[in-house]
Amino acid sequence: MALVVFLKGINVGGHKLVRPSLLAQQLKRYDVVNIGAAGTFVVRRPVSQSRLLAEIERRLPVQAEVIICDSGALLGAASVFRFGRAPIRSDVVRFVSVMSRLHRRPPPTPFALPLHGRWLVRVLAREGRFLFGVYRRQMQTIRQLGAMDRLFGAPITTRNWNTIAAIRKVLEDGRS
Repeated sequence: MALVVFLKGINVGGHKLVRPSLLAQQLKRYDVVNIGAAGTFVVRRPVSQSRLLAEIERRLPVQAEVIICDSGALLGAASVFRFGRAPIRSDVVRFVSVMSRLHRRPPPTPFALPLHGRWLVRVLAREGRFLFGVYRRQMQTIRQLGAMDRLFGAPITTRNWNTIAAIRKVLEDGRS
């Protein structure tokens, strides 16, 4: 089964610079496909998560949180469209966040952040380690996405819904 890797906290504001394409090249024996600049990879050859984690951490030029999940779990969770039927506004982005591990008592969904005032992040649903929601394109949104780590008691990284669609395409292309 293929694995999906998410790096948290790289290439943000010119800090913790990593070239994901170079990392994918270094891991080519695992048939790694790089998706974008945020540190998202599909690993199509069988490898244990612990071995893959060690290989990635050894090659990373900076310290970063590495979140690995089974592609089947991600595809299963993302197979249900959880964003409703309303058209999306240009200042709102659909996202999927991936938790590094499950919290024993996660907060119930849906909820919005900040807790008071105009929302910047809305978490609409949770499926296992995956959170589905929308956020507004504003500078303060980053702080609210970071607050989810504290709410769920684990590192969480967020990707645009388009990235999840790209992961799905790579996985489907690998099967054919």
